[in-house]
Amino acid sequence: MDYDIEKMATACIEGINKQIQNLNKLNIIVAGKTGVGKSTLINAVFRENLAEVGVGRPVTQHMRQIHKKDFPLSIYDTRGLELGKDVQREVKDGIMEVIRRGAGSENIDDHIHCIWYCINTATSRVEDEELRWLEDLTAENRVERVPIIVVLTQSFSKKKSLEMKNYLLDRNLNVAQIIPVLAQDYEIDEEYTVSAYGLDRLIEVMEQVLPDELLNVLEHVQKVSLQGKIKRARAVVATSVTAAVGVGAAPIPFSDAAVLVPTQIGMIAGITAVFGLEVNKGIITAFISSALGAGGMAFAGKTIAANLVKLVPVAGSIAGGAISASTAGVLTSVLGEAYIQLMILVYKGELKTSDINTSAGKKIISDLMRQGIENDK
Repeated sequence: MDYDIEKMATACIEGINKQIQNLNKLNIIVAGKTGVGKSTLINAVFRENLAEVGVGRPVTQHMRQIHKKDFPLSIYDTRGLELGKDVQREVKDGIMEVIRRGAGSENIDDHIHCIWYCINTATSRVEDEELRWLEDLTAENRVERVPIIVVLTQSFSKKKSLEMKNYLLDRNLNVAQIIPVLAQDYEIDEEYTVSAYGLDRLIEVMEQVLPDELLNVLEHVQKVSLQGKIKRARAVVATSVTAAVGVGAAPIPFSDAAVLVPTQIGMIAGITAVFGLEVNKGIITAFISSALGAGGMAFAGKTIAANLVKLVPVAGSIAGGAISASTAGVLTSVLGEAYIQLMILVYKGELKTSDINTSAGKKIISDLMRQGIENDK
């Protein structure tokens, strides 16, 4: 069987674009006093600097919606709460108006999915008036039950942030979690810098409170939790493995192995969408050609799935035998994990996308495939 790598790469790019276009939209309300660091937090968590370059439109008197074209995230940014009781009430009413309006739609893209309420830890105290406002908001939110996460921003001192967190916990607020964060490294002096922390924990909590339909888009738009991306990417692989096993339920002749290709293309597209990295056709072509080459060398003579497989693209043909359900699953799993490991290297800056199509990059892919094959023997 001949592998048309060009067609496979083209199909992958089309699949990636379709996956991204079909992502649901994540909508988050961000509230808190002026100066708590909302913009810094938003720009630190997400891949696009929405607070700087996003287009804002007013949705209420005290709220604007920030978004960027072709990026499936909207931030609803509220005015500060220190402007008097009338404004505080209007801000709260505006938040509930937007929540209820969205809840009335059958389209999940119109819903508000989460609220971040930001409190500046550096102030060392939370005013009773602010707590009453938050308590009123959580009380009115009991019907719609939009998850509220209290984010303790500018947590330079972990000791102080823990004290504030415990103080808020004692108030029994009806919130999903209270999370201290430092969105950016903070230089105390030339000899000491407090490293940013807590952002990955914020994503972890969001993974717990958001519906399943929004998990892929969360990982696509966030940039602070590699573990979150890996976990979701492996869920994509698991789904693809199940599909491949179904295809192989009736053993597939090696000459018909191409029936697995659409499943594996969809898997690569799904993983790419989760990582949110820029991937072009040249990168995909390099990955596919190197992966197939690695398979040809490593599968020959090796036992996979009860000694059934020799998937060996040699001179455009496949060695005899058949692909069983278990073998189809193993092949798909190995390919998916190799691609995840490649995305991890790019995410961590250990491999540039421009280097993937080089001989060194192709060797890395081949090594990842061999490693995966050895692990699945």
